[in-house]
Amino acid sequence: MSEGSQTPPPEDPGERRRSFLDGVRLGVGPGAAAFVLALTYGSSAVAAGWGITAPVVFSMFGFSGSAQFTLLAALSSGSVLAGVTAALLINARYVVMSVALNHSLHGGRLRRALVAQTLVDASFVVAHRGHGRFDVAQLVGASAPQWVFWVSGTLIGALLSPPPDLARTLGLDVAFPAFFLVLALGELRGSPRAAAAALLGAAIAAGLLMVTNPGLALLGASVAVLVGARGEPLGEGRERGVG
Repeated sequence: MSEGSQTPPPEDPGERRRSFLDGVRLGVGPGAAAFVLALTYGSSAVAAGWGITAPVVFSMFGFSGSAQFTLLAALSSGSVLAGVTAALLINARYVVMSVALNHSLHGGRLRRALVAQTLVDASFVVAHRGHGRFDVAQLVGASAPQWVFWVSGTLIGALLSPPPDLARTLGLDVAFPAFFLVLALGELRGSPRAAAAALLGAAIAAGLLMVTNPGLALLGASVAVLVGARGEPLGEGRERGVG
């Protein structure tokens, strides 16, 4: 049995607390960037006739910028079914991510399900420890400030209605993807299989851009995650911390 499929060792409360606080520190950066995007989302939702309460509640329980912007755009120009379908497709990556996280979770089904709700892209990357293992306390800690920034940004954006192109004005339309690229580089250096999946995804996206729009090209490129579906051999990856 590989390390990635073993039952996690008992948790030490002191170590868990340190990991959680370290995660909070690591989550402030992506949270601050998400705050400006949330301002745009809140403003755009009000302009689309959603009012103030609906976008804020959606941010509290949806907590997914990509899906929320996709649904907002789809509902503004198409049917409810099209909007919901697009949002579900955008969030389909979390199915694969949650399967990868599963072996690192502790406790019963309810606790595992609640912890899994904190899963977001940046937290998934910073909590990865190699060999298919994750620091769950750090993942939860990293997601906490991101959730606060996202919800508060949505509320302020809905109340103040800043210009919809605020993120572009501040350069966050470039800075935010660049931040995730930096996170991904750590994974690419630590795993040949991750590098292979990234190259395959880039090739698929480039090919699909010749015949379809960027959104569908991105969705199509996600099939590259199947490269890592069997997990990594113990010889691949490396132990690493983020700090």
